[in-house]
Amino acid sequence: MKYSMKPSLLALSLAVALGTATAAVHAADVASTPATVAATGALTGDDASPDLRPKPPVKTRNLGAVDVSAALDDARNSLSPDTGSSQYVIDLKAIAQLPLGAATPMNQVLLQAPGVVQDSYGGLHVRGDHANLQYRINGVIIPESISGFGQSLDARTIQNVKLLDGALPAQYGERTAAVVDITTKTGHDLGNGGSVGITGGAFGTLNPNASIWGSNDRWSWFFTGNYMESNVGIENPTASRQPIHDHTNQLKAFGDASYLINNATRLSFLFGVSNNRFQIPNNPGQTPQFGYLDTVNFNSASLNELQRENTRFGVLALQGKLGATDYQVSLGQRYTSVGFSPDAIGDLMFNGVAASVHRANRASTLQADFSTPLGDVNTLRYGVYGSFEHASSRTDSLVFPVDANGNQSSTTPITILDGNRLTARTWAAYVQDEWSIGDKWTVNYGLRADQYRAFRTESQLSPRLGVVYQATDSTTLHAGYSRYFTPPASEMISTANIEKFAGTTNALPTTGNNTPLAERSDYYDLGISQNFGSAWTVGLDAYDRNVTRLQDEGQFGQALVYSTFNYRYGRVRGAEFSVNYAEGPLSAYFNLAYSRAMGKRIITGQYNFSPQDLAYIYGHYIHLDHDQKLTSSGGISYALDSATRVGADYLFGSGLRKGGSVPNGLSLPSYFQLNLNVSHDFHFAGFGKLHTQLALINALDRTYELRDGTGIGVGAPQFGPRRGVYLSLQKDF
Repeated sequence: MKYSMKPSLLALSLAVALGTATAAVHAADVASTPATVAATGALTGDDASPDLRPKPPVKTRNLGAVDVSAALDDARNSLSPDTGSSQYVIDLKAIAQLPLGAATPMNQVLLQAPGVVQDSYGGLHVRGDHANLQYRINGVIIPESISGFGQSLDARTIQNVKLLDGALPAQYGERTAAVVDITTKTGHDLGNGGSVGITGGAFGTLNPNASIWGSNDRWSWFFTGNYMESNVGIENPTASRQPIHDHTNQLKAFGDASYLINNATRLSFLFGVSNNRFQIPNNPGQTPQFGYLDTVNFNSASLNELQRENTRFGVLALQGKLGATDYQVSLGQRYTSVGFSPDAIGDLMFNGVAASVHRANRASTLQADFSTPLGDVNTLRYGVYGSFEHASSRTDSLVFPVDANGNQSSTTPITILDGNRLTARTWAAYVQDEWSIGDKWTVNYGLRADQYRAFRTESQLSPRLGVVYQATDSTTLHAGYSRYFTPPASEMISTANIEKFAGTTNALPTTGNNTPLAERSDYYDLGISQNFGSAWTVGLDAYDRNVTRLQDEGQFGQALVYSTFNYRYGRVRGAEFSVNYAEGPLSAYFNLAYSRAMGKRIITGQYNFSPQDLAYIYGHYIHLDHDQKLTSSGGISYALDSATRVGADYLFGSGLRKGGSVPNGLSLPSYFQLNLNVSHDFHFAGFGKLHTQLALINALDRTYELRDGTGIGVGAPQFGPRRGVYLSLQKDF
């Protein structure tokens, strides 16, 4: 069924919210009704396991800006239900207990949640999906950046982060593998002050940081920035301890400023910036395949490939209350670009092509969410979302000509220019009702409509249903069904002109449909969470996803940039088990996940594959390249006293896929990485407290491969980190 939503609906919703906000100037009472929590677990530092029982509405009558801000935070949270889905919460205390503390990259923070698999270039896979993550900051969707390996978000901004996956309510669309829902620190909560610090250690790592926060009457602000350089910017393609040509420089900043217009209305502006530069590490001992002019030898350890990644985003959000209705309306824009610079001579001699690649994407967004209570047992939630994107891709390639047999016919390269531009429009609307049936049942049912326009127009109406049953005070069951519509990521669409490369060393093996399609799937999720006393929480969750036009991504060519393609059919299923303990000075967690992700019959991007692989995949299901059968994470932290804490955590994986007698037919060996840490707060007269943290990463110095360079859409080999010692110093003021 096709559904068309006109842009005027979005404009009307925005006008209603903005035009009537002033009507609430005299409203002094701010009410919030939190949604029933259906969680499989939470990693929450010293805190006990979360109370999963429904809570009564919270009413706050306040005069102070701090109380007003807290009540608005509760109201904003009530806009985003999670009924029927699975969630895992990691707060700032838990982040502080990780080996690198607040210096931990965002992807490594998320690896502590069940079902999250690590990949090369900082990539993550949640429940068998390649990427497909949706990031939200304070309830606002932040459009994704172009795929690469730079981390544009900083863990120092986080008050808590919630990973939502499974059968999501109708509010969540487009990127649905998981929702990374970040609540940031605020000046109203922290008071006036700031922090400066530095992390340094192995492999030339240096990471200074500074933050400032505060509030003044109705104003509140939080700003943070950090600079990082290291000699291991990307995973080493060899097992050696010191990679060759792998330096990185990264600069990140984030800010959030808000103003309380009145006791029921808040205007916020948040922004983020990242500038990341990477050397592409070299794999020595490779043999050139082509001659260049009068040169036949080239040392692969001397290659000089570079990549740069830039991201900027800004969001203006108006949040408040109109009568009984809570709302948040936001306008945002994000610009992202990635550029790959080859080693012109070296890449020609090893690959037969030296391609300078540049991709850029600018997205303008509108988001409006509303929540209206209907009596005492129903809450109606509804909203709209729109995105307007301009994407560009340009590739300047040096190649050699070849003869009729495909052999190099000249050692003088020729230049081929190829590029395209894309305009993509995404519109969505949703409506859903959360219905509390007695004291034990909560049902959330809704409908979502999505439309995506780029090279073609695609749309879908998607029903959603989530149920939570509070069997006892300590036992919670949840179940859900969601129909998903996932447009291709516009910033990763690059339609190469195949004909231009005919008769060259970069000739593509076959033709086909080079424009990716929107993915459509049916998602089923069932889980249980059990509390044992106040300290233990045990969760078990199972899921099944049946997919048509399954999207996957691959690195095709030497540039470290991903492109999207589709399988006709997909089957993804798995189960997750989690245990959390927190009481007194001890906290611990354990996660174990099983996954099986399969695809059949490639229907777009066929020119990236050999005819033999296409023929096999046409009639057979194969493992997706990122499929990992078993994944586990866990950790323990113990406070020796009020100033000293020791801890350890680990990652385990049974191995991603690699090539075999059939595509992706084998898996890499399993790996285990153990990390240790100790922290201590020193107190000096006249200086105050100095927080120190010592981390030992990969304490056993186990060498393991994330990728071996084979498999569909896989580039060079990548190895996990070697043993390294890092020291962090942090001073609050």
